Amino acid sequence: MFKLKQWLIYLVYSLVIMNTEGLFVNITFVRNAVAKGAVCLDGSPPAYHLDRGSGTGINSWLIQLEGGGWCNNVTNCVSRMHTRLGSSKKMVENLAFSAILSNKKQYNPDFYNWNRVKVRYCDGASFTGDVEAVNPATNLHFRGARVWLAVMQELLAKGMINAENAVLSGCSAGGLASLMHCDSFRALLPMGTKVKCLSDAGFFLNTRDVSGVRYIKTYFEDVVTLHGSAKNLPRSCTSRLTPAMVESIHVIIIKPFFVSLQYFYPYNQSPKICSVSFRNMWLARLELLCSFLMPLMTLGR
Repeated sequence: MFKLKQWLIYLVYSLVIMNTEGLFVNITFVRNAVAKGAVCLDGSPPAYHLDRGSGTGINSWLIQLEGGGWCNNVTNCVSRMHTRLGSSKKMVENLAFSAILSNKKQYNPDFYNWNRVKVRYCDGASFTGDVEAVNPATNLHFRGARVWLAVMQELLAKGMINAENAVLSGCSAGGLASLMHCDSFRALLPMGTKVKCLSDAGFFLNTRDVSGVRYIKTYFEDVVTLHGSAKNLPRSCTSRLTPAMVESIHVIIIKPFFVSLQYFYPYNQSPKICSVSFRNMWLARLELLCSFLMPLMTLGR
C-alpha cells in the first residue's frame, strides 16, 4: 500500500511538471570521448542534454551538472555502474527540463531563452577522477575529470566558445562539482565572457554528525583516493587544504562565484531527534555555518 501511494505521488508530480513545463530534451552522447578514455564508470560514453537558446539569449549558456552522491569504494562503485549514475546505457533518452532549465519565461525569467545544458553524472566523484588503469575484474573506469573536459570541449565547438554570459551550476554532488570546476570553466571561455558559478546544496561541512562522528572527512578521503582525484582539484585550495578537505568543502572560495547556502536539520530514523523546534535547529546550524565562513572573510585581505 505504501509503495502504491509513493508511486501515485510520483505520477501526480510528473504530470504537474509536464503540464506546467512540458519540455523534454533528447540525450546527446559524446561518442568521440571514448577514444580519449573519457567514459562513465562502466566505460560507456558521457552524455548531456542541450536545448538551444534564442533571441537575446542566443550567446548565453547555462550549464547544470547533475548530482547523485558519490561512490567511495569498489563495492558501491560496482553497484553504481549498473545505474544511470554510472552508465549512459541506463540514462533516459528524453529528460524533462524544468525550473532553472525551463524554456518558459513565467517559470524561468532569467534563463528561459539561454542555451541550457544538463550534463549527466556518471563517474561517482563530481567529475574529478582520473585513473588510467582499469581492473579487468570489475571494469571500473574512474575518469570523471576527462568526462568534464570532453563534454566542455564539445559544447565549446557547438557555440559556447562565443558565449557572452555563462553560468556553471549544479545540485548536491553537481553543486560541489560546480565549485571545484569553476576556475577551469572560466579558463575555457574568452576573457570577455561574464562567468558565474552557482552551487545549490553543494556545501558539505566537515563537522560532527548526530552520532558525534566526523564522517565527511573520512568519506571524501576514500573518494579522492579511489578515483585519483587529488591532481584535478583546484590548486588554490589544495595549497591550503588536503585533497579530502577540498572535496568535503571545508570551504572553497573561487572569485567569480556565488553560493546558495543550504540549511539542514539532523536526521535519524527515530523521529525523536526532531523534538527540538525547527527554529532552534535552523539557528543552531546557521551559527555553525557562520563559524566556518567568518574566517574566510579575512582571506585575501
